[in-house]
Amino acid sequence: MSLGTIGHDLRSGVVVFLVALPLCLGIALASGASSEPGSLNLMSGLIAGIVGGLVVGTLSGSATSVSGPAAGLTAVVIAQVAACGSVEAFLLAVVLAGVLQIGLGLIRAGALSSFFPSSVIKGLLAAIGIILILKQLPHVLGHDTDPEGEMSFAQPDAENTFSELLAVFGDFHWGAAVIGLASIALLVIWERVPALKRFVVPGALVVVIFGVLMAWFFSSLGAPWAIGETHLVKIPVAGSASEFASFLVFPDFSALANPAVYFAAVTIAVVASLETLLNLEAVDKLDKQRRDSPPNRELLAQGVGNMCSGMLGGLPVTSVIVRGSVNVNSGAKTKFSAIFHGFLLLVCVAFFPAALNTIPLSALAAILLVTGFKLASPTLFRQMWSEGRYQFIPFLITIVAIVLTDLLIGIVVGLVISALFILNSSLRHPVRRIVESHADGDVMHIELAPQVSFLNRGALDKLFSEAKPDSHVLIDATYSDYVDPDVLSLIRDFKNNIGPARGVQVSLRGFRKKYQMQDEVLFADYATKDLKERVTPDQVLEMLREGNQRFRTGQRISRDLGRQVNATSVGQNPFAAILSCIDSRVPAELVFDLGIGDIFSARVAGNVVGIKTLASLEFAVGVSGVKLLVVLGHTRCGAVTASVDFLGKGLDAYSETGCSHLNSIVEEVGQCVSVEECQRAEQYPDDQKQAFVDEVVKRNVMNTVTTILRRSEAIATAAEQGRVKVLGAVYDVVTGGIEFFDSEEDREVVVQALKAGH
Repeated sequence: MSLGTIGHDLRSGVVVFLVALPLCLGIALASGASSEPGSLNLMSGLIAGIVGGLVVGTLSGSATSVSGPAAGLTAVVIAQVAACGSVEAFLLAVVLAGVLQIGLGLIRAGALSSFFPSSVIKGLLAAIGIILILKQLPHVLGHDTDPEGEMSFAQPDAENTFSELLAVFGDFHWGAAVIGLASIALLVIWERVPALKRFVVPGALVVVIFGVLMAWFFSSLGAPWAIGETHLVKIPVAGSASEFASFLVFPDFSALANPAVYFAAVTIAVVASLETLLNLEAVDKLDKQRRDSPPNRELLAQGVGNMCSGMLGGLPVTSVIVRGSVNVNSGAKTKFSAIFHGFLLLVCVAFFPAALNTIPLSALAAILLVTGFKLASPTLFRQMWSEGRYQFIPFLITIVAIVLTDLLIGIVVGLVISALFILNSSLRHPVRRIVESHADGDVMHIELAPQVSFLNRGALDKLFSEAKPDSHVLIDATYSDYVDPDVLSLIRDFKNNIGPARGVQVSLRGFRKKYQMQDEVLFADYATKDLKERVTPDQVLEMLREGNQRFRTGQRISRDLGRQVNATSVGQNPFAAILSCIDSRVPAELVFDLGIGDIFSARVAGNVVGIKTLASLEFAVGVSGVKLLVVLGHTRCGAVTASVDFLGKGLDAYSETGCSHLNSIVEEVGQCVSVEECQRAEQYPDDQKQAFVDEVVKRNVMNTVTTILRRSEAIATAAEQGRVKVLGAVYDVVTGGIEFFDSEEDREVVVQALKAGH
């Protein structure tokens, strides 16, 4: 907390206090609280809210989470109070649950939060938003028969969320409805007007004050406008300090001999911890500063909170998504807002209960309803839809399950559905499969995942069955930390028995020593002299095409570069020579997905050819015997763009840049474009000029191809005899794709160049 944040936190604390007040009371009612002897009283919810703010808020490491009684625990509370036999015994179970939560924090069980799928967390947020809208709409219109904190679909009064909406038509209160609808309008205006949004008094407090004043005004009008106490906040009012103390109920430690108490404690600890971790993740996703709350510290804080709440007669506490989301949306900066809300609850409940009992429930419901719209925004649905069905379907099912059941059941359903989708994805794509057209035949690369379980066995078996006769299969476990014994058995059987019987050679690489499967590569995974002699120029060209396709689609082969370094240390036998630009975006080995020793790579600005470059290419073709020579240009080429600019403006490269040799490149590029064209290009819009430059890039590539064939007798002779193919290509720096100029028209250009050379 600092002077820069305290204003934001005070405003947020006030708003959270206003929202928490009816929720604490409503959750207590939904949990079975009443004035009957032997039952929980209304103060149990308020005590939990106070403890959640003051105790948990102080100990928590979260800047935005707010704790208190949770709607998701109402069914658990009702069941465990009955099982324990008395409220006092149940309170002892709450204390013991706190001890268990402290233990969970100490053993770092909070790490489980890392395994909650984001689709479920976002589904939780949207579902809570929809529930707030559906549940608060009756309260906004003055239908207050159901407690504020009742969030489950099936209600204790035999109604459900939807039937309660229909019941509004028979129980409509004019005064409460006017206050509720006007409060919604006021909140929307407050959010949309920047000056009001920055105002020191939060819009929610203005709404409450407005509601109190309107209720007072309507009381002077009489029926049907007057708002009775059933439509107002209803806090127990004590006539004296001793009467206030009588609201407190204490645990019965003699119930330690009751086995039901321990079962209740475990149930509360597990459910409260799960709900806390889920809500903590959800609130963190709402946090505009994207801070991560420490889950283990939160479990410790919740444990201490439940011990305190149980000792004072309060309900179990958890991190609560409704109050947390209100806290974030109100602009909270630090956890002081949560602490301040607890302080306000304590002071107002102890000293000003009568004043609080003048607040209309419809005004508070309006605040929650507007919060619901923020949580279930159309933007969230569009985002999840754009992420694909593997995210959207679990997200949608989580929403439907929570809305139609309750928070805990819905979350469990969402987690199960997400697990099924993850399992399905794992079964379908347990490995990375890439087929490489190799000089020694097709090679299927199977790269195993970091964790390969028995669930992946069927998918691997299917891949093995797809291996063609007389092909190679390389099973790569380089990145695998664990391979299930069943999968290892399958691989051994395929390598030793099934593969050879089908004419498939199986190579292994990267398996851990403990698996007793030695590296064995049965094909040459680098360029060798024997392979180069057997391969044709067209086969090499196809290898380059497929390599670029792998690069463009993110399917590059994982190569054992260390093995290739050792294998090529005694000599090299590249298949091709590539003359490309020095541009940093066009590394030839990467864009063609090649290994060490596969190509000769010559690079010069503008991929033009000079004497020394030509000598290098002659060595590659005439001495080393490469089968393919590619001149590779690229779109948005800086050298070509600069040459077009210099030619169009009539500038000298040396005088403009101080580079004394740069004119030689401009002159080479100038052979394939006229000065008049460059001058016209100066008047083009940027996109049209870029298209013109890319056209010049292609001309320059073909000009370099013809220049090589005209000036080098060795290369021209090899091309005529079919020992080498010479062609041009252009790499697109935007898409990563390469266009090869190998059409009839392009080949005719090469033929004419050969004739001109002779």
